[in-house]
Amino acid sequence: MTEAAILDLLDRVLAPWVRSLSLKPVTVSDDSVTMRLPFSGEFRHSGGVICGQVFMAAADTAMIVAISAALGEFRPMTTVSLNIHFMRAVRKGDVLVTARVLRMGRNLVFGEIELADEEGKMAVHATTTYALVN
Repeated sequence: MTEAAILDLLDRVLAPWVRSLSLKPVTVSDDSVTMRLPFSGEFRHSGGVICGQVFMAAADTAMIVAISAALGEFRPMTTVSLNIHFMRAVRKGDVLVTARVLRMGRNLVFGEIELADEEGKMAVHATTTYALVN
């Protein structure tokens, strides 16, 4: 998938509040994608760290793009599970979100997502399962 195709996909399938995260593609391969989550102070909660909900939405979104890249196109899908581990607080800086398809089945897709802070340290690790619908 090209950067333009990814941006078009995000515009078509995401809820407006998820689009407001402004995720941008960095690299894409046949089974993975890395996206940049640009920092915004609005992502922080009262404790001064970026909210877990922001990271969950970014992880879920990146996985949709990785699955679409692996399929060669977007197909309707739904998240069956998203298991996430918050390993370090992120207070500032862009975050790189890397999603990989681990196994593509006929109806289920299994994946893994890592979010790294501006120093390249893993801040979040997630595993996912998606159901392809239709």
